[in-house]
Amino acid sequence: MSRVIRLGLGLAILAAVAAYILSAPRPVRDDLMAGLTGDAAKGETVFWAGGCASCHTAPDAKEDDKLVLSGGYRMVSPFGTFIAPNISPGPAGIGGWSAQDLANALIAGVSPEGRHLYPSLPYTTYVRMQPQDVADLKAFLDTLPVSDVASLPHELGFPFNIRRALGLWKRINMSPDWVLTEAATPELERGRYLVEALGHCGECHTPRDATGGLDRSRWMAGAPNPSGKGKIPAIDPANLKWNATDIAFYLETGFTPDYDSAGGQMGKVVANMGKLTKEDRAAIAAYLLALP
Repeated sequence: MSRVIRLGLGLAILAAVAAYILSAPRPVRDDLMAGLTGDAAKGETVFWAGGCASCHTAPDAKEDDKLVLSGGYRMVSPFGTFIAPNISPGPAGIGGWSAQDLANALIAGVSPEGRHLYPSLPYTTYVRMQPQDVADLKAFLDTLPVSDVASLPHELGFPFNIRRALGLWKRINMSPDWVLTEAATPELERGRYLVEALGHCGECHTPRDATGGLDRSRWMAGAPNPSGKGKIPAIDPANLKWNATDIAFYLETGFTPDYDSAGGQMGKVVANMGKLTKEDRAAIAAYLLALP
C-alpha cells in the first residue's frame, strides 16, 4: 500500500471519528430541572402558546377530544413525512417521562433513550424555553386524558432516516440566541419569548436555507408551504401592514381587518392564541412591529 493511500485512509478514519463525536446527542445538563415544581395552571398557558394541540391532537378529533393528545398529524416536507406522536400521559405516550426527559426533548431534541429527535418537534425554537415553563407544561400534560393509540413511525427515505446525522445539523441550526436582540420593554420581552421561544412562528413564516434550517437573515419574510401548496405569508414589518390592534384582534378571532378569516393550520394557531390573555396577544403584536 502506497504512502498516499495510507495517508488518505488515515484521514478518512479521522474524519469519520470526528463526525461521530460531533454528531453525538447533547442533552441538557443533569441538574437543569432540579428543585423545580410544576404549576399546571401556568402550564396550560405554555401549552396553548406552544401550540402542542395543533400537531398532537388527532386530525379528526372533535371538540371534546381536543385535549386527547393521541398524535397522528402528518407533516409533509421535502425531506419526507413526519407524523406527530402520542404525547398523552399514558404508556403509549409520555406517561413515563420525567420533567428532565421533557426538557431534553424540547430544549435539546433528545429522547429519553438518548437518540436525536427530528426537528418536526420545533426544538430549534423551544431551545429558548425557560426550565420553569417546561416543569409547568409537564404538570399540565399530566392532567390530560390518556390515549392508548400507538405512535406511527416517520416516513423518511435515505439519508434523512439516519438520526445520527441530526447531530451535525443541530450544530449548524440550533442556537439559543434571540433574533430580536434588544427588547426594551417588558411587553417586547414577553412578545419575544412568546414568538421566539414558545410560539415557533418563525418555523412557518421564515424561509429555510439549503440545510433545511431557518434563514434568520430573512426572519418572518414568508416561505413556501412545506407541502408544496402555496406560500406562507410574510409577517415582518415591511410586508405586514396591520397595526397592533389589527394583529391582536386577528390572533384572538381569526378575522383580518378586511374580515377575511384564518384557515388551515393558521386556524389552529388562532384557536391557541385565543386562549391567551389580551396582554399576551398585544405583546406578540408589539414584537412583530418591532422587528427590523
